[in-house]
Amino acid sequence: MDYHTSTDMGLAALSSKTLLHFHRLSPAFQQALLSFCRMCSDSRLGAEVSRIADSEESVMLMLGRCLPHIVPNVLLAKREELIPLILCTACLHPEPKERDKLLHILFNLIKRPDDEQRQMILTGCVAFARHVGPTRVEAELLPQCWEQINHKYPERRLLVAESCGALAPYLPKEIRSSLVLSMLQQMLAEDKADMVREAVVKSLSIIMGYIDDPDKYSQGFELMLLSLGDPSERVVSAVHQVFIPAFAAWTTELGTLQTALIPSLLARIEKLLMQGEHVLDEYKLHVFLSALQSLIPPLFAVVLQNAPFTSRAKLTGDISAIEVTRFPRPASPLQDVATIIGSREMLSALLLLYDYQLEHEGTTGWDSLLWVVNQLLPQLIEIVGRINVTSSSCVHEFSRFFWRLCRTFGKIFTNTKVKPQFQEILRLSEENVDTSDGNDILTKATVPIYATGVLTCYNQDEDRKLLVGFLEDVMTTLSLSHAPLDSLKASFVELGANPVYHELLLTVLWYGVVHTSALVRCTAARMFELVLRGMSEALVDRRAAPALITLCSGPEFSVRISTIPAFGTIMETVTQKELLERVKMQLASFLEDPQYQDQHSLHMEIIRTFGRVGPNAEPRFRDECIPESDFYRMNSNALIHGAARCFGSFPSLTSCAVISEEVMVNHFLPGLRCLRADMEQLSPEHEVILSSMIKDPIHTITTSEMIYAKTKFLSKMGQLTTSGAMLANVFQRKK
Repeated sequence: MDYHTSTDMGLAALSSKTLLHFHRLSPAFQQALLSFCRMCSDSRLGAEVSRIADSEESVMLMLGRCLPHIVPNVLLAKREELIPLILCTACLHPEPKERDKLLHILFNLIKRPDDEQRQMILTGCVAFARHVGPTRVEAELLPQCWEQINHKYPERRLLVAESCGALAPYLPKEIRSSLVLSMLQQMLAEDKADMVREAVVKSLSIIMGYIDDPDKYSQGFELMLLSLGDPSERVVSAVHQVFIPAFAAWTTELGTLQTALIPSLLARIEKLLMQGEHVLDEYKLHVFLSALQSLIPPLFAVVLQNAPFTSRAKLTGDISAIEVTRFPRPASPLQDVATIIGSREMLSALLLLYDYQLEHEGTTGWDSLLWVVNQLLPQLIEIVGRINVTSSSCVHEFSRFFWRLCRTFGKIFTNTKVKPQFQEILRLSEENVDTSDGNDILTKATVPIYATGVLTCYNQDEDRKLLVGFLEDVMTTLSLSHAPLDSLKASFVELGANPVYHELLLTVLWYGVVHTSALVRCTAARMFELVLRGMSEALVDRRAAPALITLCSGPEFSVRISTIPAFGTIMETVTQKELLERVKMQLASFLEDPQYQDQHSLHMEIIRTFGRVGPNAEPRFRDECIPESDFYRMNSNALIHGAARCFGSFPSLTSCAVISEEVMVNHFLPGLRCLRADMEQLSPEHEVILSSMIKDPIHTITTSEMIYAKTKFLSKMGQLTTSGAMLANVFQRKK
């Protein structure tokens, strides 16, 4: 640019008012004088600077022109400072195309926005939505979300998922239940980032809170099941914390919580149990049952809100009636019954009337509660009876469900409505358990679920006495009727996982220890093994070990044999020297007493027990106890009656890295020789493996290379163990 051009443009920018100050100068002189003020109004920025906006509209136009040039030159860490300017301009700018550009800038302001930056953008979007109304939100903000639904950065997709929820209250209702719902459904099914799907679930929950189209119920139900089956724990957690409570609130409004939602889940559970008689899909069962469990608080709220006394509830401001432990801890505020009802004051008033109604006036005319008593509970109890009692995970799941149901509905309800229905089918008598007719209810999962899910809900003396009495009756009845003990074992395993119940279980077992029937004493002996693991050494020493020794003092071989696994568990879990010495003496007495010489079942039980506990037992105690057990003679005698079982014992015992050379040479190798001698008769084709196992340790031990010997020994034993199933068949054929 030359000198004169610059001067002319500079003077043109001055107003005539400014030139009045030079009235004594000629115009030519004025221009020449002002040419020394260098200005750049010829550039884009110079043009913006030279014309100051003098109205609201001109300000918006100026910001619309300038912001696209400002944003790229601001540090990423500071770009959120531009959000107010961008939103204000986009809100007030008169031209739709420019508004679209500005909102595009907003959603692309930061390449990978962090939590705080996303929250700032969302706050701005909500402010924009409140100001412009539903029509412009649909036309201007939603397209920005749609454009980034498949963005390569998960942070940007996360912004989209969160925006759908944040904008839901400000969208036209038709768009909420169509376009936005479809967007979120697509992201839930396709997005690979856990954090995005988690945000999708939360936004879907908000949509469910505002949706008013009953035809969308089926779609919402399928979305619930889809998200519950998500592989990410954080997604599933969000479903229970937010989605299910929101969906339940909508179904309550529709009147379908009890008529559609809960029955649909129960139907799926029943279908699953029918299809999985042999191989149950435990994961799907968990999905359905966990959803059902999350519906307990809204179900109880429905019962309260539709009770005969609801209209009489008065707010007094007194909430002391609600005990801290009255309800199970909610997974989120949305699962808090007080939140669902509206306030703790209202809940307190309703609970007082609820307990009084149950105790004094009954359930006449109370349709919502009658549905729980007459339809839900019987169906659940029937389902429980069809669960495989040996599936510890299923037993645990249903136990926790009934525990939450009983705690939520209260003690009076549990005592008067739940317990009687279980007791009606669990009639405890010898004739009631007849395993030949297929109606052996005491052998089903009903027993452990009632014991651990219902009878443990409350912990007063009368509650504990009822639990003790029930377990004693079950133990007696099953024992005397020669029924399978799986239901009793499941009860002990579930209760034994909580140290709070160890004393109680030992009380039940002592009842069995002193029972007049050897069958009951034998059952008690076997139950000890299930509760000793995890029990304090002091309790084992003070109560469990003396009870086991008492059982060993009786005349019945079957009872004594039944104590061996429990003694083995003590060997495996206890470190107290005096207690271990007593166990060693007891086991030694079994083998030293001549009356046990031909008791092959006892020998086999000791072999199995040593094979199980050997790797974990205290090394010195193990090395002392194995020689005293005369291990190789036991194997030789017992092999004829159950040789296949011996193969599992040798690898377990020899895998202990600290077994001494003396024990290996003097006890395990003689045992192997006995096995080889019997194999020559029972299974000649496997005698070669045993010969090789014996030969390698002998050669290396004589050269003091014990470590190498053990390695080779275990390798050979692995070959033999691999053939265990085939060997078992061989032994069965040649008995």
